[in-house]
Amino acid sequence: MAPDDSTDVLMDALARSAFQIMGVLTRIGAEHDLSLTQLRVLGIVRDRQPRMSDLATFLGLDKSTLSGLIARAERRGLLARGASPEDKRAVIVLITDAGRELTERLYGEARDALAPATDRLEPHQRRQLAQLLEPVLSPPLPLAPRRLAH
Repeated sequence: MAPDDSTDVLMDALARSAFQIMGVLTRIGAEHDLSLTQLRVLGIVRDRQPRMSDLATFLGLDKSTLSGLIARAERRGLLARGASPEDKRAVIVLITDAGRELTERLYGEARDALAPATDRLEPHQRRQLAQLLEPVLSPPLPLAPRRLAH
């Protein structure tokens, strides 16, 4: 099925918004000596306790890369590893109080940095945009690379 003009318009808007938001997040992360991936991890574990294997899959990282990332955050006192209550063999990632405090501060900085753009919308428009984006974002797209036809 060929995309119509509305698909192209949406793709352009999504890409432009992603670039703008990633730019803000990259800058904020750098100011706190955090990569974009580290910011993502903090955002994910802020309100959940994922298994290391699930977190690696979600982020599209191999387990050793994620393990190194978590180890650096542990050394900074931001994250900890623990045993899953459901399966003692599984390792889960937990946010520490320091990690939660930093995550809340980073969220506030991102909100403030994006306010010039988001404030262009009325509150009901912001809620409407969030509702419209929900089916586009949930569930997240798989991060595995696509196989190209030869």
